[in-house]
Amino acid sequence: MKKYLYQRSIELTNGAFTSTIIRQFAKSAKSRRFIPGYIKTYQIEKQDIEQPLESFPTLHDFFIRKLTKDSRPISENAVVSPVDGKIEIAGDLQEGIEFLVKGQQYSLMNLLGDQELAKQYQNGKYVVLYLSPADYHRIHSPVNGKVIKQFIRGKKSYPVNAAGLQYGKAPLSGNYRMITELETEFGNMLVVKVGAMFVNSIMLTELESDWKKGSEVGYFSFGSTVVLFFEENSIKFVEDMSNGQRIRVGEAVGNMV
Repeated sequence: MKKYLYQRSIELTNGAFTSTIIRQFAKSAKSRRFIPGYIKTYQIEKQDIEQPLESFPTLHDFFIRKLTKDSRPISENAVVSPVDGKIEIAGDLQEGIEFLVKGQQYSLMNLLGDQELAKQYQNGKYVVLYLSPADYHRIHSPVNGKVIKQFIRGKKSYPVNAAGLQYGKAPLSGNYRMITELETEFGNMLVVKVGAMFVNSIMLTELESDWKKGSEVGYFSFGSTVVLFFEENSIKFVEDMSNGQRIRVGEAVGNMV
């Protein structure tokens, strides 16, 4: 019943009209006055922000803010986190191509919409990284690699916060999402960027096929999630990584083997 009521309430509020209103307001000059309150509410660290706070013309511009170059050092000889966020879960794919998040079972085939691609990652590993409204929302490359495939699945989106992952309609495999497959010297991996409720905005800033580890490749507008998938026997996660742990861009996720 709780799951049903949650889904019904989201359906009533998550429409094109609502999304348009929120988007227009966040990009309007009027939204600028809400930046100080936004910082206070979400306890956002200000020392790493590249621009002076008074230089942001809108709330949206602040949301996609850039950070100083030295604030996110990139770990050498490791696959690194592409975002600032929380590790929701990390582990092995179950039954070959299934993965569990907040009690919901997902199919890699449903998420990718490509059976052959899903088979390629059978028995591999995955890690789910959730970005809250407080987090830095630019996306960086987790490895040095070459983009060999990039495509979009889904249209509408549902919340990807803890409640959304637990009670929503399988948001990771149902939401609007951009999937990038990277070829690396250790094998291939997937970077799945998942949109969130109200604003499905995943903007690419790297249009070339060669991604350099730590370099910016895009950004999210509003809440979001990134899921990384690795081929079987291609990565060993770092020993101190645990579910619920905070992680930042450039910090080690694991080592390719």
